[in-house]
Amino acid sequence: MCSLCGVLGGNEHWADAVARPGVYTRNVERIDRRRERANRVRIANAMLARFGLTISDWQGASFVLSTRTGKTEIIEDLGHLWPAAERLCGRPCDPLDVALVTAAEAAIDD
Repeated sequence: MCSLCGVLGGNEHWADAVARPGVYTRNVERIDRRRERANRVRIANAMLARFGLTISDWQGASFVLSTRTGKTEIIEDLGHLWPAAERLCGRPCDPLDVALVTAAEAAIDD
C-alpha cells in the first residue's frame, strides 16, 4: 500500500477498512471493531515477544509499544509498528523473517 492511499483514505489505517469474511473487517457494531482490534494486538504480541516488546491498545485510538525495561512509544496505527519496534529495541526487526513467523504462528495456535 502506498502512502497516498492512506492519505486519501481518511484517518483510519487501510487494514481496518477491509470488508471480507475471514479478514479484519470494519463492522457496523463497535464491539465487533474492538474485538478485531484486540485480535490484531494478540497477533502482534505473538510476533513482538521475540524482540522483548509488547503492544497494547490505548483507548481504541492508538497503541502503546513497550520494552521489558519500560521504554514506551505511542504509535497511531499498526503501520508504524515495525519502525517503532526497531527504535525501541535498537536492532532490525524483520516481520517477514521465517523463524519469527513460524514462532508467532505456533504461539497464536496455542
